[in-house]
Amino acid sequence: MTPDELLAGLDAEQRVAAEALLGPVCVLAGAGTGKTRAITHRIAYGVATGAYAPNRVMALTFTNRAAAELRTRLRSLGAAGVQARTFHAAALAQLNHFWPTVVGGRTPELAPGKARILGHAAQVLKLKVDTASLRDVAAEIEFRKVSGLSVDAYERAARPVPGSLTAAQLADLMDTYERLKDERRLIDFEDVLLVLAGMLENEPTVAMNVREQYRFFVVDEYQDVSPLQQQLLELWLGGRRELCVVGDASQTIYSFAGASSRFLLGFEHRYEDATVVRLEQNYRSAAPVMAAANELMRGRSGSLTLRAVVADHTSTLTSAHAPTHAQSHRPTLPTAPTATGYSSDITEAAGVASAIAASIDAGNAPESIAVLYRLNVQAAALEAALAEADVPYRIHGAKRFFDQPEVKQAVLALRAASVTVSGEPLFKSVSDVLRGLGWTQSPPERAGSVRDRWESLNALMGLADQAAPDMSFRRFTDELLERQSAQHEPTLRAVTLATLHSAKGLEWDEVHIAGLSEGLVPISYATTFEQVDEERRLLYVGITRARRRLRLSWSERGTGRAAARRPSRFLAELGNRIDRAGRG
Repeated sequence: MTPDELLAGLDAEQRVAAEALLGPVCVLAGAGTGKTRAITHRIAYGVATGAYAPNRVMALTFTNRAAAELRTRLRSLGAAGVQARTFHAAALAQLNHFWPTVVGGRTPELAPGKARILGHAAQVLKLKVDTASLRDVAAEIEFRKVSGLSVDAYERAARPVPGSLTAAQLADLMDTYERLKDERRLIDFEDVLLVLAGMLENEPTVAMNVREQYRFFVVDEYQDVSPLQQQLLELWLGGRRELCVVGDASQTIYSFAGASSRFLLGFEHRYEDATVVRLEQNYRSAAPVMAAANELMRGRSGSLTLRAVVADHTSTLTSAHAPTHAQSHRPTLPTAPTATGYSSDITEAAGVASAIAASIDAGNAPESIAVLYRLNVQAAALEAALAEADVPYRIHGAKRFFDQPEVKQAVLALRAASVTVSGEPLFKSVSDVLRGLGWTQSPPERAGSVRDRWESLNALMGLADQAAPDMSFRRFTDELLERQSAQHEPTLRAVTLATLHSAKGLEWDEVHIAGLSEGLVPISYATTFEQVDEERRLLYVGITRARRRLRLSWSERGTGRAAARRPSRFLAELGNRIDRAGRG
């Protein structure tokens, strides 16, 4: 493609970004505004005009899927020689290249995960730590490293301690984990960045070689960068200014993992002469959806006001400069978002399934519909309701409920107990078994794997609580096994079930967001202003996944003997941007 052809497919805002080839550039790109199109055309335009040598450009992102998409688009635009990688893939390639020369021998092996080493560390310290707590310790190790904290500095940060561990035990586990890893000549995922950063800081030859190889850097999803990734980026740049960052502060939803939007929001202060471009023309969503999204984020730091351009009933795009999507004719009409309340999670799931079945009967493709929720455990009721309504579905980004290890273990334990236990009330029989696996009547207070495990066990407890009064323990477990065996592999023509976190970067014609109750969105352990604001951004991500139709719902009561709920505060904030559909 010629330079003019590369620019011809862009709108005015995207074109400004594409033509800003040199110096610091910050592209603030709202949801659905064609940011990937803008940055790939910018890179390809730089190559086509001779401003960039392809092999001197590094495009960085955060997932392998996003990196693969960048490479595919760049190849189609004539910029096949550009490196498009995740931060970790780029760092690992450089580490493998320089290690034999700088250190000698082979690069230490990359550990497949932290769980096994942490388990051994717990044994060394004679600590009894369950699997869920070990997963939470692993998450804390990752947070500590990407935040640039030593173990001592992490202790002073006074973050919540996983499970029943004390702060001192957690610190000992972290120290022992590092010692065992070193003894086994292993590095973990975060060490890849840490070790390379140290090499660039302390080995001038390494820094010189890397900077000679790569001069131009582009960082996608810059709102998700961690302090460690920012440090590595600055080391790659070495004081140079050929940097283009692209991001949206309103889509910062990984702060718990160390991501920070402060680098995006502070870009103009670090580079006072930076070119700043705002992409605010949304090509994805109909105007009513955009109005709700804008209302939710009104007045928040770094928020953009999006303008919808989708207008006609076939979902074609009204702008000749719109990004292309593989879209077929769909009868879905744009309507105002609705909010519906239900008496329980079960009736909510049934209402969502009924609405989806009606939508499919009206001619909408199942794969153009998604149901989003806050926690993986919420999928259980939705799966059952969709199956009852004979609606095909698939789970995105998470294991199916009955495939979770703790659920498999619980089903086996319940089945074994049902053979020997009889005559007791079902609720007592089931609760006795689940208590032995760690279930308690009150949920853990903090987020993480321990809380996820409890939610899964509590969902099973809820099934027992909802069973017929005269159901036997054996019959209950028979039905559990039937539920488990009825699961089937995802099909192409299927409704998508996904958590709000895993839905980022995806889009559908019709989106149902279930569970918009206080305690779920925002989640119960979001108690500070910053935590609640992250929950707001998470809902914003969910809303902006919808192209044509958005359906919001909430329930007054969860499974089991959960306390009554109130509708999410965010529903009240949306005001007249949504239609109140009453009770379902």
